[in-house]
Amino acid sequence: MCSIMGYCGSSADLEIFKKGFSETISRGPDDSRIVDTGEGLLGFHRLAIMGLTPTGMQPFELDGSYVVCNGEIYGFEKLKSELLSEFDFQSDSDCEILLPLYKKYGTDMFAMLDAEFACIIYDGETKEYIAARDPIGIRPLYYGHDKDGVIIFASEAKNLVGLTDKIMPFPPGNYYKNGEFVCYCNIAKSEGICSNDIDTVCKNIHDNLVAGVEKRLVADAKVGFLLSGGLDSSLVCAIAAKKSAAPIKTFAIGMNEDAIDLKYAKQAADYIGSDHNEIIITKDDVLSSLETVIHLLGTFDITTIRASMGMYLICKAIHEQTDIRVLLTGEISDELFGYKYTDFAPSAEAFQKEAEKRIMELHMYDVLRADRCISVNSLEARVPFGDLDFVKYVMSIDPNMKLNKYGKGKYLLRKAFEEGDYLPDEILWREKAAFSDAVGHSMVDYLKEYAAGYYTDEEYETLRSKYTHAQPFTKESLLYREIFEKFYPSQSEMIVDFWMPNKEWEGCNVDDPSARVLSNYGDSGK
Repeated sequence: MCSIMGYCGSSADLEIFKKGFSETISRGPDDSRIVDTGEGLLGFHRLAIMGLTPTGMQPFELDGSYVVCNGEIYGFEKLKSELLSEFDFQSDSDCEILLPLYKKYGTDMFAMLDAEFACIIYDGETKEYIAARDPIGIRPLYYGHDKDGVIIFASEAKNLVGLTDKIMPFPPGNYYKNGEFVCYCNIAKSEGICSNDIDTVCKNIHDNLVAGVEKRLVADAKVGFLLSGGLDSSLVCAIAAKKSAAPIKTFAIGMNEDAIDLKYAKQAADYIGSDHNEIIITKDDVLSSLETVIHLLGTFDITTIRASMGMYLICKAIHEQTDIRVLLTGEISDELFGYKYTDFAPSAEAFQKEAEKRIMELHMYDVLRADRCISVNSLEARVPFGDLDFVKYVMSIDPNMKLNKYGKGKYLLRKAFEEGDYLPDEILWREKAAFSDAVGHSMVDYLKEYAAGYYTDEEYETLRSKYTHAQPFTKESLLYREIFEKFYPSQSEMIVDFWMPNKEWEGCNVDDPSARVLSNYGDSGK
């Protein structure tokens, strides 16, 4: 990962800017630079992944214009070759192509990118700032206005605390220009429903995911893989193992007493022949990390915090014990193919509507979790299930085919990899277990128990009533909210609400986000 920040006005105070920007130096510990554009400040903390030489350091400059970008631009070599006749390049960095693209195509360039990115451009000719974010929001970007109305952009909310009264996430698939946000890609909305037969659908799912993994293996820094033993991360690892000349490095985490996923992760690792590593954590590890995790996340959401405990600790171990810089993960599959609660969808139309909502909000939940847990440990996340071609295709599949009428969730994804010797059947057809539960049911139980003893019933009712937006509804959610407010006072609107099953559906009106409370959990997590 890298960190970017832009104070888009001549009134910018360098010392105040530096103070806010220093909050995310862990995203880019290799080098830092701030430039004065004459109309404000642009800052960049670098984590070198592509083009490791000093020439790849940002901000990049071209004829008085500047850009800072936290991103990976896939297939940039082709775009670069098309620009060589008009522009000179100084580095092997993928992000150096952005200013030439902007000079040639203007804001139309954003729809041309196959990328996970967030960027800020200063146009030296018009003296204005343009910012943009990828269609899913895999790379973070926030914004706020100072007391004079000057807009400030930054990779994380913590950069902006104290600089603005209201911090909000930059909408994915949008660019900002002339004081307005303009949507250049709404990836959740399909232009039409694909009517392919099931065999064609599964072949296209297979081919698109393989391509999504393959392009994310390209890096000048070392690559590793998070392997939970569940379907999604196991598929990413299995594909990568087939595409790699040497054994890939995989990492799994679990509680010291009841880790569910460790045995499945090892089974998958043995099958694909990876160099596998296990991280074991304890109750003390979890509880002592709680405040740190909520601070680095910038959320009060129960699901996100629970799932981040294990992810933060495994990434911390990878950072401390290895020289890996890039991690591939299995996020976004649930929102595309369905989760335990979407088995209760009353119709195909309702399933599709829910998928669209979840994809649009991912940047506040699972995608946020992956980014923060990985980047705070000076690593970069890559998300193959978030590949733009893959997401567009899956969202176009007839939702009737995605409904769980097969007796097995994510049937299409499983069937797509039934052939090719990717995974053993015990992994490919294994029931879904939520990551926070699969690290060990005890982990969530310890968190709930800790919160239950933190407040009396009277204190709980009094304290939760202070909040009108996303009001806490359990002692656990109140504890998380109180810690959140300590670091991000009055900024809860950054997160739209709690990630919960759709309470309007029969069987989903529950008071805990864990799939464990649903009637169809069955053999999941065993």
